[in-house]
Amino acid sequence: MKSNIHNRKYLLERRKELRNNATSAEATLWKHLQGNKLKGRKFRRQHSIENYIVDFYCASEKLIIELDGAVHLDFAIQNYDYERQQKLESLGFKVLRFENKDVFENLEGLLNEIKLNFKQCI
Repeated sequence: MKSNIHNRKYLLERRKELRNNATSAEATLWKHLQGNKLKGRKFRRQHSIENYIVDFYCASEKLIIELDGAVHLDFAIQNYDYERQQKLESLGFKVLRFENKDVFENLEGLLNEIKLNFKQCI
């Protein structure tokens, strides 16, 4: 029997904490993703897959969106992000990474990039 890799109970409190303390970039992007606003796709925020909590997740597309702030410039964090992304991709997920500043400086371009990664119209 395959164990469920999504939203494991032990990460519930951490996911809630992250949702309640979203960065301004996350909050801004969420306004454009919530309620199936982007081409009818349903996104979840602070969704966990295995032991990782991802910023945004679209199940129908198996698409993960990560927003990176300045902390992700640290070499050790970059290594962790790389290994994490490799693991998620090995599970069949597509991971898109954007910098927080992209949300404020190029939101339309960012949203278009997400849409370009959708399989087909639903």
